[in-house]
Amino acid sequence: MIFRKRGTAAEGRRQALQRHAVQRQTVEDAVPVGMRIAGAWSWRLLVIAGVIAVFVFLVIQLKLIVIPLMVAILLGALLVPLVQFLQRHRWPKWLAVAVAEVGLIGVVTGLVYLIVTQIVRGFPDLRDRSLVFFEELKTLLLNSPLHLTEAQINDYLAQSWEAIQRDSQWLLSGAVSFGSSFGHFLAGILLVLFATLFILIDGRRIWQWTVRLFPRRARAAADGAGRAGWVTLTDFVRVQIFVAFIDAVGIGLGAWILGLFFGGFPLVVPIAIAVFLGSFIPVVGAVLTGVIAVFVALVYLGIWPAVIMLGIVLLVQQVEGHVLQPLVMGTAVKVHPLAVVFAVAAGGFLAGIAGALFAVPVVATLNIMIHYIARGEWREHPDPTLEDVLRDE
Repeated sequence: MIFRKRGTAAEGRRQALQRHAVQRQTVEDAVPVGMRIAGAWSWRLLVIAGVIAVFVFLVIQLKLIVIPLMVAILLGALLVPLVQFLQRHRWPKWLAVAVAEVGLIGVVTGLVYLIVTQIVRGFPDLRDRSLVFFEELKTLLLNSPLHLTEAQINDYLAQSWEAIQRDSQWLLSGAVSFGSSFGHFLAGILLVLFATLFILIDGRRIWQWTVRLFPRRARAAADGAGRAGWVTLTDFVRVQIFVAFIDAVGIGLGAWILGLFFGGFPLVVPIAIAVFLGSFIPVVGAVLTGVIAVFVALVYLGIWPAVIMLGIVLLVQQVEGHVLQPLVMGTAVKVHPLAVVFAVAAGGFLAGIAGALFAVPVVATLNIMIHYIARGEWREHPDPTLEDVLRDE
């Protein structure tokens, strides 16, 4: 009797499971295949987007650490080939690293000193010329067909100044916390120097330790993708320096030649250095820093020389956009110019100048790494040095 009841209960459960399976199958059949595929893609994309959002949030919160680290990685990509070159020519490693690090500090210090001294020397004259230009512009507006009065001009200036004050409240808080910001700046420089030094000294072992964080079966893919990304990053840094040099020489030489015809062009050297540094933000950096040259030409030389200077800046930008970017930069980073523009815009929106600076190298490196993993080359041709990582647990 007991066995009969147990059999009846088991049969009931079996029938219930069958009814549930049939009902579930009926529900799945009622949903179109396209909708099921779209749903499967949707929740996976939402998970990926959530992970990316959390990662970006953490990066922004830890920007005082992340930015120096990324600067150090870019400097390492620039200096590691130099250290390897010196070692191939029988330089001791410690001497090659010291020459690279001290040389970097010397070059940056020299550029900063040159910019500061030139600006301090030319700032009083620039201020006086700007005031004279403002008075001339005010007189021109008063006598123009617009029929503006002095009261209207002063009112427009007052409104503009109020807008600047309203939209720049963060400057006040920045001034209050200047000591803290200056301390963060010095700490960031020290972090950059120390991180760059350790990348030059022990970069290979640091990378091997990073690879060991991955599961054993994924280490070959991670190691190969990282090495491919490092090659791309190295190419990007070298090519970007070349592009920035061409932009600086083009705009600086154009300003100097323009000054030959109009009695001299002041602050040529600081303008060229500013263009060189600004050009590390692709697409827009050279134009934004070139505006300084246009303003100086407008204040010192007049409207038509400023128009000519604007034409020089745009010409250099066209050469960069249609020759250097597609032929040189495109070959190095393998990223479409449209992707470069959107990457710079998104990086600037998320993290300001730092985001615009790091957007292209990050996108280019991730692009190469993803393509490397997708091609599956790491399965057939793993890096021979990976065996050291697998043995050293």
